[in-house]
Amino acid sequence: MPKKSTSSAAAPASAARYDQPGHPPATTTQFQGVRFLHLGTSWVQGAMRLAKPDAIELEYVQMMMMWLLFQERPRHVVQLGLGSAALTKFCYHRLPETRVTAVELNPNVIEICRAQFGLPPNDARLDVREMNAMDFVLDPANHGSVDVLQVDLYDEEARGPVLDSPEFYQACHDCLSADGVMTTNVFGDFPNYDKNLQAMEQVFDAVVWLPEVHDANIVVLAFKHSPLLDFSLLYERAGAIKTRMNLPAKSWVNGLKSWMLDQQ
Repeated sequence: MPKKSTSSAAAPASAARYDQPGHPPATTTQFQGVRFLHLGTSWVQGAMRLAKPDAIELEYVQMMMMWLLFQERPRHVVQLGLGSAALTKFCYHRLPETRVTAVELNPNVIEICRAQFGLPPNDARLDVREMNAMDFVLDPANHGSVDVLQVDLYDEEARGPVLDSPEFYQACHDCLSADGVMTTNVFGDFPNYDKNLQAMEQVFDAVVWLPEVHDANIVVLAFKHSPLLDFSLLYERAGAIKTRMNLPAKSWVNGLKSWMLDQQ
């Protein structure tokens, strides 16, 4: 989930390193009460406020939850790319009837999330798997089984999503249930935006995105079947999400409205 360089005032959170060979090492820094995850570079791969370990700290990560406007009670949420486990923990704790799967290739990330970011152990509802995201979405056993797919796949260089081909997005589409929705973060060199949006538009029935947030992150919503955008209903749902989960959902609806106006 890389998105920005940390402040020069950030200090190492501990001497602990998670550096199983064959994968980028996972390290942390800490600044003003926030712990940041890194993969051996200054790029931030995720964050956690120590006083609120189960909240979502970063704005663009909060926006990855905007599928809540369309899916109130998902049976199965899948996260591709664990980051600091913010989305995985939030879904696990706040959606007690939902099964949560996270797919992460780097064992160092899984280990540091369990040790320093409060990721719970696997149980009947939580399944954190060490595997390649492409293998997961291509597996026919997963097709049609996912109500919400959250995609945030970056390596230590943070130049763009590590998986961004039409084949990948087709496989993501195939994993979704009939009314499934995908949120994905597009960040990196400028050509990545158009490349990813075009690849998604080839396979999804509807693709919308919100205005850019800090550090050039753009969060995209992709629907297996195009929803009816009833803004009075969406604002009503946004109010309920704010009350129940303390997420700034009204700003998401404002963003969707502004996107629609731009398309006209």
